[in-house]
Amino acid sequence: MDVMDVAFELGLYTFGDLMPEAQAGNTVGARQRLSEILAAAKLADTTGLDVFAVGEHHRLDMAVSATPVVLAAIASVTERIRLASAVTILSTADPVLVFEDFATLDLISGGRAEIIAGRGIFTESFPLFGYDLADYDDLFAEKLELLMQLNAAERVTWQGRFRPPLKDAPIPPRPAQSRLPIWVGTGGTQSSIVRAGALGLPLALANISIPPAKLAPVADLYRRTGMQSGHAASTLKVSIATHMHIKENSQDALKRFFSALCWLFFDPHTLGRN
Repeated sequence: MDVMDVAFELGLYTFGDLMPEAQAGNTVGARQRLSEILAAAKLADTTGLDVFAVGEHHRLDMAVSATPVVLAAIASVTERIRLASAVTILSTADPVLVFEDFATLDLISGGRAEIIAGRGIFTESFPLFGYDLADYDDLFAEKLELLMQLNAAERVTWQGRFRPPLKDAPIPPRPAQSRLPIWVGTGGTQSSIVRAGALGLPLALANISIPPAKLAPVADLYRRTGMQSGHAASTLKVSIATHMHIKENSQDALKRFFSALCWLFFDPHTLGRN
């Protein structure tokens, strides 16, 4: 495939982190951060970006745990940008509630909702919602399969290990789109990449620690698995998320970025902690 034939899209994502303000050392509050997220999403919409995504964490240093609520608020101040989770921690969520939340978001936004489902890098949601970390992958595999069924039909019969069975259960509301786009989000583990390819779901790579040179083989494995499983190459989409810091010029960007890192790693209040 010629690179010129590939359609590229650009977007932003945020975890709503409450990092200290580097110069003053003051922690940003959750209310301020959520207000900033809404403003950033509105700006992204007006400047023509394609996607705005919001993560899910259950930590005191993050402002976003109820991702669909935040995305619905963003929907009310935007017009065209697509709205995604980054990620929905499906292993510790109820797929029925996830589907209904995002179907509702899809209706509110006029068909702009997308789900990026992942197992979660942080594990605090497992004890919080009463799940055993030993079932980390089994939970995700079962709940992803159920989420796909919920997306495909308005009534579902299903039985698994980790939630009560469904018998011809109605699943309302139905989204504005014929089906919600469901991505598999991963930090690069091979099992997740193969799973996404085998299911024919688009792959969202969170490039936290993968050297750029290793990303092409990861994408190749995904597409090869997908095509071997009978899925058309045109449906096997890949997205890459990575961190960035932007200022008006490179010197200011470097100065600001590294001053924040220095505060984080050399804060005297954190020295001596493991």
